[in-house]
Amino acid sequence: MKNRRLSIKKYRQGALLVADKRDYYEVLGVNRNATDDELKKAYRVLAKKYHPDINKTAEAETMFKEVGEAYSILSDPEKRRQYDQFGFDGLNGSFSSGFSGGFNPFDIFNDIFGGGFSSGFSSSSSRRNAPTRGRDIKEAVKITFEEAAFGTKKTLSITRNENCEKCNGTGAKDGKSMKTCPQCRGTGEMRIQQNTLFGQMITATTCNKCNGKGKIIDEYCESCKGAGHNKVTRKIDINIPKGIDNNQIISLRGQGDAGNNNGPSGDLLVHITVLPHEVFTRQNTTVYCKIPISYSQAVLGDEITVPTLDGDIKYNIPDGTQNNTLFTIKGKGIPVLNKDSRGDQIFEVYVDVPKKLTKDQKKALIAYSELLGEKSGKEKKKKRIF
Repeated sequence: MKNRRLSIKKYRQGALLVADKRDYYEVLGVNRNATDDELKKAYRVLAKKYHPDINKTAEAETMFKEVGEAYSILSDPEKRRQYDQFGFDGLNGSFSSGFSGGFNPFDIFNDIFGGGFSSGFSSSSSRRNAPTRGRDIKEAVKITFEEAAFGTKKTLSITRNENCEKCNGTGAKDGKSMKTCPQCRGTGEMRIQQNTLFGQMITATTCNKCNGKGKIIDEYCESCKGAGHNKVTRKIDINIPKGIDNNQIISLRGQGDAGNNNGPSGDLLVHITVLPHEVFTRQNTTVYCKIPISYSQAVLGDEITVPTLDGDIKYNIPDGTQNNTLFTIKGKGIPVLNKDSRGDQIFEVYVDVPKKLTKDQKKALIAYSELLGEKSGKEKKKKRIF
């Protein structure tokens, strides 16, 4: 009996025995009244946490399988009802062998997250001979403040993988010198069935004859040397829309690397950097600037010149304008992205105190302060500090 227990433990290889199983609700960290949305949310968090492609710890794969098994039961209304009423006995041993009976936690993960992860448990959606999307290409472009406001055109020189013209991306000479792999029959994978103490277990591995491609090439294409792709440098014109902001990204569909096995091409992702302006700043579609005025302009009011993105304009400030007062000019800001409207411009005035005055200016200013009943700074008595 002791030897039998030891052999069972050796067999586990990441699968959980019935005796070792935790309550499915405990595994997902939810209560027994959890809704479908709560179950799915809990599974998403834990599946990402323990996926073997992300988590490289020894127990990650076991935990990932445990989480997947729990979710597969509790997300099925009939199986959940049986489990709630009879526990593990109500499942008729469907999961007692870990992954027999067609259960694969990676399939559940791909259904919810849309694939993108590899695993030792291959599914039809993750075969290497399936069409795969090409790699995205990232480029950076610097533009001026005005170009960001009103749009511009730029030309980029990019190097990308394109399908070989001679073999049409097959990698075979003349596109014909290839045949279906006789070992995997074009599937790209080999399935091995084993009889175990708990039933049949099926594992899938990459075909070692065709390296998972499903095809064998007799003669390689001379142009691409069997790769199916060639490096090509292209000039790409980019229309940068008006109103674009710093750190935004323009995506050009299908302008990235070519896909594999007739898969779609990736995208060209252009990161925009807007250079700072010597006068203006912006926040969303609002333009800001600061304008100095004299003391007399602040007191008496005046018509001043205000710079805008469209050129200088005249603006009347009222008498008695205080330092740091804000004024708004409608429709002189940044155009709204993909719309015909524009934001506003806000300018702030500040009193520019002169550092040097002529004798006449000083005399006039002293006379003004006396009219206000003030004493000039030089006439004020200094207080002694003892």
